[in-house]
Amino acid sequence: MIQRDRRLRTRWLGRVPYGEALDLQKAVWEGRSTGRADDDYLLLLEHPHTYTVGRNGDGSNLKVDAGTLDRIGADLVFTDRGGDITYHGPGQLVGYPIVAVPALGEGWDSVGHLRRIETMLINTLAALGVEAWAEDGFTGVWTKQGKVAAIGVKVSAGVSKHGFSVNVNPDLGYFDHIVPCGIADRPVTSLSEILGEAVGIQTVIESLIPFAAEVFGGRPEVQLGTFANRDRSSPYDIDAMVAAGVFSSRRDDVTPLTVRGRLPGEPEKPEWMRIRADLSTDGFRDIKKLMRGMELHTVCEEAGCPNIYECWESGTSTMMLLGDTCTRACAFCDIKTGKPDPVDPEEPQRAAAAVEEMGLRYAVLTSVDRDDLADGGAGVFAATIEAIRERVPDCETEVLIPDFKGDAGPLQTVMDARPAVLNHNTETVLRLQREIRTAANYARSLTLLARAKWADPSVAVKSGLIVGMGETEEEVLGALADLRAVGVDLVTIGQYLRPTARHRPIDRYVHPDEFDRYMEEGRRLGLAHVEAGPLVRSSYHAREALEVAR
Repeated sequence: MIQRDRRLRTRWLGRVPYGEALDLQKAVWEGRSTGRADDDYLLLLEHPHTYTVGRNGDGSNLKVDAGTLDRIGADLVFTDRGGDITYHGPGQLVGYPIVAVPALGEGWDSVGHLRRIETMLINTLAALGVEAWAEDGFTGVWTKQGKVAAIGVKVSAGVSKHGFSVNVNPDLGYFDHIVPCGIADRPVTSLSEILGEAVGIQTVIESLIPFAAEVFGGRPEVQLGTFANRDRSSPYDIDAMVAAGVFSSRRDDVTPLTVRGRLPGEPEKPEWMRIRADLSTDGFRDIKKLMRGMELHTVCEEAGCPNIYECWESGTSTMMLLGDTCTRACAFCDIKTGKPDPVDPEEPQRAAAAVEEMGLRYAVLTSVDRDDLADGGAGVFAATIEAIRERVPDCETEVLIPDFKGDAGPLQTVMDARPAVLNHNTETVLRLQREIRTAANYARSLTLLARAKWADPSVAVKSGLIVGMGETEEEVLGALADLRAVGVDLVTIGQYLRPTARHRPIDRYVHPDEFDRYMEEGRRLGLAHVEAGPLVRSSYHAREALEVAR
């Protein structure tokens, strides 16, 4: 057993496309191997149907052609782990231990690392009533019915990548299309097949966690997302989403009753949350007039930002591109949901003209989610950045972008336009992602942030969290560590304020002392800057935060 004075940060991420998971573990490995992150990680997830070929394979053990792969909805990926070909898919628990591996001679104890994973899995299965073992000359975990878990790892710079997969309750028919691990005469089985009853992934994870801490060492720090996965990869269809109830909380005709502005069970608003509303100042009136005259939208208005009076009086606003109608319906957000209007090709030029007229030297751009567009609106972001640079060459631009459904191409389009800051909000902790963020997820957001840093290391990468929606302080601290691990530079943390009675209730008002602790932890983790406070929002003091980071 390896003892370490560090945490083992375990994350259940749900179903993650293989390419996104590969980049996520690469980012965490990079953070761990360079010292950006001090702690080990164990990423637990499922994949959509995917066949992966390791360093010992050449694809010859795939028994079907590309047409069949397309028909059964499976991807084929060549990767740098050890081993030959294997299958990943729904009902299979995949684990990526990204942990420090002891030195051995002039290299690293890769074999010992593999054996520790075998031990962890054998003990996990024993706790579930399944006798399993490792066999000389083979990797993986075996039972009387066949192989139940595959292992393929790589150790580089003293830190491991890739890991293991346990067949919990997958469709074993997908293994018929390959020679699993290149072993033709040994069958593959699953826990559910062995036990003769359905076994859930959550059950296996709960059994695995203590054994993982035992073999990898470190203090366990566990955050689990939800275990019910729905398909988030289907094409945009607003009518189908309405029929499925995605927007039910926003289209309900019944508005809950409030007493003195509070829903039942909500806490009373504390003194530190009092906001000064002053609509009479020249700065506020000038920006409002300018935005309406140019037919532009601001997230300040559409999302009901509490800092609108302060920012507009000082001549700062966050312009919202691509209209005022979002294709998603997140539980915390007041932006209108529905079927958006067509893209206005003149919007980038009008936005640049507004920046010039306001005399801005720092412009913040965001947008509604546009899942109806092939590029998610990335082209409009890029065109607006370029239009601002042409009109006001010394004006820096910060963009707060959606996740583009995990597509790396649109992100690259935005990065090629060279913003000063690339911002994408994680919004909440892992456990609350599915109930708060429509069609978004934690792993996808972390992956996007990592890809942005790789695309242009000179660009500051930023993310934001909202607290008071049911999370714990420990969960927020864990999220800060995750953001730092993947290369984020700047973080904002602010209090959730329910926009209407039909939105998610406020769970608690976070005390300013807790926000101070978040800033202190951010400094300890090595984040360039954390802006945290009751009224902080993504673009609050945005230029100042960038200057501090620099």
